[in-house]
Amino acid sequence: MRQIILDTETTGIDPRDGHRLIEIGAVEMVNRRLTGNRYHQYINPERDIEAEAVGVHGITNERVADEPLFAEVADAFWAFIEGAELVIHNAPFDVGFIDHELERLNALRGEPRLGPVSEHCRILDTLTLARDKHPGQRNSLDALCKRYEIENGHRVLHGALLDAEILADVYLAMTGGQTMLSLDASATAEGRAGDQGGLAIRRLSLPAGQLRVVPPDETELAAHRAKLERIREAGGECRWDDYPELLGGEAASP
Repeated sequence: MRQIILDTETTGIDPRDGHRLIEIGAVEMVNRRLTGNRYHQYINPERDIEAEAVGVHGITNERVADEPLFAEVADAFWAFIEGAELVIHNAPFDVGFIDHELERLNALRGEPRLGPVSEHCRILDTLTLARDKHPGQRNSLDALCKRYEIENGHRVLHGALLDAEILADVYLAMTGGQTMLSLDASATAEGRAGDQGGLAIRRLSLPAGQLRVVPPDETELAAHRAKLERIREAGGECRWDDYPELLGGEAASP
C-alpha cells in the first residue's frame, strides 16, 4: 500500500473566503515503511496572510512573496499524490483547500484536468481515527504525541513538512506500530529494494536465561489431588496418574 502523509498551511481558515494554500508538506510510506520520498513546497498565495494564521505557522507574506504560484507546482504535486491513500489529520480542512486550488486552476486552464482529490485518492482522517480510539479526550496532534510518547519538542510553530513527519509517527503508533522490520541493519540497498511485502524479522541475540521452578505448597497439592479424584469419580481419564512426581513424589491411587 502506498500512503502519503500530508499537511498544509494556509492564509486563513476558509477557502470560500478566498484563503489559499501557502505550504504543502508530504512524506511517502509504502507497506508502513517511510521511503524517504517527500514533497515540500512553499506557495505564493497571491493575497495577504491573516495575522492569526501567521501566529500559528509563522509564515509571513515576505516569506512566500518569491515562491511559485500553485499553478506552477500543481502538476508535480498531483503526480506525487495521485492514486495513493492520503493520511491527514483533520482531512476535510486540507482536502477542502486542495480541491479549491484545483478547481481554481481548472477554471484558469479551461478544462477539468486535476481533482477532485476524493475521486483519485483514498483519504484516511487520523482525527476521526483518534476520536474513535480515544473518545472524550483531546486528539490534537500535540495531544497524540504526548499520549503515544512521540518526541515533538522541536515543534514550536506548525509547519507542513514537520507536521507530516510527526503525523507519520503518530499514525504508525495508533495503528499498531511499524510492521515492516529490517532483516539485518546492514542489509544491502539491493535487498531493501526487493523487499516489498511480508514481514521480515530481525533476530535479537540474547543470553540464555534459567527457568525458575516454583514447587507447589501443601495447600496447592491438596487442592490438586482433590481435583484429580473428582475426575476419576466422573469416569474421566486422568493422565496425571502417569507422572506421580508431579504430585510431590506420591503415586496417585488407581
